[in-house]
Amino acid sequence: MFVLLGVALVVAGFALRLNPMLVVLVSGVVTALLGGLTPKEILDSIGSGFAGSRSVTILVVTLPIIGLLDRYGLQQQAGRLIGKLRMLTTGRLLAGYMLLRQGTAALGLTGMFGQPHTVRPLIAPMALGAARQRFGELTDPTIERIKAFSASADNVGLFFGEDIFIAVGSVLLITGYVNTAYGLQLDPLQLARWAIPTAVCAYVIHAGRLLWLDRWLTRHAAAVVAR
Repeated sequence: MFVLLGVALVVAGFALRLNPMLVVLVSGVVTALLGGLTPKEILDSIGSGFAGSRSVTILVVTLPIIGLLDRYGLQQQAGRLIGKLRMLTTGRLLAGYMLLRQGTAALGLTGMFGQPHTVRPLIAPMALGAARQRFGELTDPTIERIKAFSASADNVGLFFGEDIFIAVGSVLLITGYVNTAYGLQLDPLQLARWAIPTAVCAYVIHAGRLLWLDRWLTRHAAAVVAR
């Protein structure tokens, strides 16, 4: 029962707006200690997980490339390109990206897009470019709001799309735990099938919020002009 204190630490850390990486690390260490692991076993687990995660090594390889592209004006060119497409608003762009993100995640291509190599250098500048094309210069709070919605489009698309793919880690973890703990024979295809209506609802709800962002930007721009 005390092992669940790790979950309480995560909730408290996020509520206090502490560093997410630090919160997760501390809660993981506390949970492991309460579960009876020694400090050496904890370090072995962290090291094995780090060495065995291909996503970590992929980030090390791609990060210099992303930095180089960013250094030579990738964000500025993306903003200029999207600014020429007058029919493509910020909300429509982000809703389209979320659909693409969710569709590729459903096929198991979770690493195809992402925050560091797609949202920051491409999607967020394109969303800002679409907003500037319609409303001119943006205030700092408006810029941060658009960046936040850009990140949320990626998060929601990935989170609700990946469970449709039967070989994703979360689906295999659920089926393995249920089959072992309760003696059932849960088929991953069953979980994937029931994840489809959840993913559809998540897309409709959040796409509506993204499209509502266009109306908020219009009202906000009018209020700034009025002042």
